[in-house]
Amino acid sequence: MGNLRVLVADDHGLARKGVRALLEEQPGWEIVAEASNGREAVEKAKLLQPDVTILDLSMPELNGLEAAREILKRVPTKILILTIHEADPLIRQTLEAGARGYVLKSDAGRDLVSAVNALRRNKTFFTPKVAQLVLEGYLEDPYTKNRDDGKRQNGRRITTRQIQIVQLLAEGKSNKEVAAALSISVKTVETHRSNIMGRLDYYSVAELVRYAIRNHFIES
Repeated sequence: MGNLRVLVADDHGLARKGVRALLEEQPGWEIVAEASNGREAVEKAKLLQPDVTILDLSMPELNGLEAAREILKRVPTKILILTIHEADPLIRQTLEAGARGYVLKSDAGRDLVSAVNALRRNKTFFTPKVAQLVLEGYLEDPYTKNRDDGKRQNGRRITTRQIQIVQLLAEGKSNKEVAAALSISVKTVETHRSNIMGRLDYYSVAELVRYAIRNHFIES
């Protein structure tokens, strides 16, 4: 099927090295770039237009879920999530964001090459455990449980921009630093922050940090 160009994004260098070694064993496959955070992944994807983009979920600057959304707005690439997380709501969100595959890192040695091959053929790929979670999830009403899925809390939703702001605040960035990272004004950050607190019924940054950890926007 010709050459394949792949972008790998993970904030752990050892993980990126392992993925590169595994994929570059395949004839004609090339790792065109690595990224250590979500925002770098977006920029490199826009610049290099890879055929397949492999994203970890828990990355600084921009988590893998939001990076996938941003990339797919601009780049006709196939998104593969490679992560340690196997929570059903998180899997749902990545599918809704446009990811075509979801592989657990514990299964990467067995499934990663097969997953990339599936995506390049315009198919989807899920490791067996994830496929079972997806099936079980779609057999249930996703809103019958009292759960926090990262975009719904107490019947209220937060926007994609607000998720980005929550992640950056949870990483310890100030309003000014968040504004610089997202190219918006400090006043806009303050407005979003106030709206987020109101929607989630939170009163402190500590609560936002716990929320971000619980929904895998950042790692604990």
